[in-house]
Amino acid sequence: MKPNAVEFIQEVRQELARVTWPTRKETLVTTALVFAMVFIAAAFFFVTDQALSYGVRLVFGLGQ
Repeated sequence: MKPNAVEFIQEVRQELARVTWPTRKETLVTTALVFAMVFIAAAFFFVTDQALSYGVRLVFGLGQ
């Protein structure tokens, strides 16, 4: 059985009516947390990259 376009649109509207949308505050808090985690991850990988770079230069005697 294949539903036609009208039935499909009606079903989509019914499903959208059941969705619980986040409040503005929830969206802002979640967005801020995502930015904070991105900053923390970037800082971690920067420090790790610098440490590994220093270690490689130390082992191979580069940059002196």
